[in-house]
Amino acid sequence: MPRRTKILATLGPATHHEQGIRGLILAGVNVFRLNFSHGSAEEHSMRAAMIREIALELETPVGILCDMQGPKIRIGSFTNDMKIDLAENDSFVLNSQIGVDAGDQNGVHIDSDLLNDIDAGDTLLLDDGRMTFIVESRNSHSVTCRVAQGGVLSSKKGVNKFGGGLSAPALTEKDKADIKTAASLKTDYLAISFVRSKDDIEETRELLVAAGSGAHIIAKIERAEAITGEFLPGIIASADGVMVARGDLGVEIGDANLVAVQKQLIEAANAANKVVITATQMMESMITASTPTRAEVFDVANAVLDGTDAVMLSAETAVGMYPAETVKAMVRIIEGAELHPLAQRSKHRIDQTFSSIDESLALAAMYVANHLEGVKAVICMTATGFAPLIMSRITSSLPIYAMAEKHGTCEITALYKGVVPVPFHASALDPSEVNHRAVETLRAHNAVADGDLVLITKGDFVNVHGGTNTLKIVRVGDVIQ
Repeated sequence: MPRRTKILATLGPATHHEQGIRGLILAGVNVFRLNFSHGSAEEHSMRAAMIREIALELETPVGILCDMQGPKIRIGSFTNDMKIDLAENDSFVLNSQIGVDAGDQNGVHIDSDLLNDIDAGDTLLLDDGRMTFIVESRNSHSVTCRVAQGGVLSSKKGVNKFGGGLSAPALTEKDKADIKTAASLKTDYLAISFVRSKDDIEETRELLVAAGSGAHIIAKIERAEAITGEFLPGIIASADGVMVARGDLGVEIGDANLVAVQKQLIEAANAANKVVITATQMMESMITASTPTRAEVFDVANAVLDGTDAVMLSAETAVGMYPAETVKAMVRIIEGAELHPLAQRSKHRIDQTFSSIDESLALAAMYVANHLEGVKAVICMTATGFAPLIMSRITSSLPIYAMAEKHGTCEITALYKGVVPVPFHASALDPSEVNHRAVETLRAHNAVADGDLVLITKGDFVNVHGGTNTLKIVRVGDVIQ
């Protein structure tokens, strides 16, 4: 059976060329991440065009996710870009009146707006939590800290407040310009960093629509306040999906809380019929090593068993020494995890009722697929990708083939767990031929054989959103209408 859990890989110097992109697709990448923290608009547009061209040549629909940089919550620079060695109990000042590149052993610049969110007693975490400062006092332009966990501090390192609360806006002026760039290259997904509430999602969607884009929005959950009961339901409801961004989130809530929060976020996204990505340091050791650690094997496998749609690679494929090997290793781990019974059946929403015909039919199809002997595949004719999204929320060992002809639909469904996108031009066929041709398409790819049962869902009209109203069970080799 095809692998269900998808792989999202970041392009960077190690892979943002034709050979690198081709190698990653052949290794098993389903969606590429363009990181807008680096590179120009022209470079991103060139890479997006290259991805589309190679994917078309390989006849493999591949999605593109443009990841916005978000606010830079960072200290300034040190004089001559020196590095400062701070020991436990040293005093250090974060000061808005120090020049942005004039830091020294005693203190460094911080943006004045951030000072308003910091009070005496707060714990500040710098450089992804490697250093810890306790705020002892503050005035209008600075905070004086005691070093609780020391180390070597260099220029422009990130700052987090334990428990969250730094109120930099999710969308910067750079992000707003980058959204227009992402829209111009017809991105399938757009990820927003440091989301605080549904307002950030709604603002982003307005900007996308104004730029002529219908890209699906992924909310990156990396702020402590985003996971509170007050904000999280609104974020999930407003976005098309969420990313468990474990780097900054882990710093803000603490490593001990991260495991439970990952499971809660994946469960909440699945319950809301939203796609979910698990990210950060999944195969970190493979930046420089040709094999993963056992801890990384278990991390990826547990995300699969939690029900994530996709697992993400960052530096591993952007700057790593073994990008294709990393993807292949991740494929092996996913396939191994998906043999476990937890990854093959679920009771998702079995006790609910529905008002939507296409949603009810999609769920019914997966119930039949999981409980009728002999079923080998599900064919879902789709205009927008909604029906296969609903189907993919049901855990199953069976592949869901999303057959679509609208540009972008196959690329969107490339991120959905258990869904295999297949370009299929139903509108060019006589209606009486559609089912037969769809099954023959699978047989041509050795996905089914004579005697297998196949489920087909579709609507009365081609390319109509919300039109799925038919479920048909056919046997390969019989006369199919």
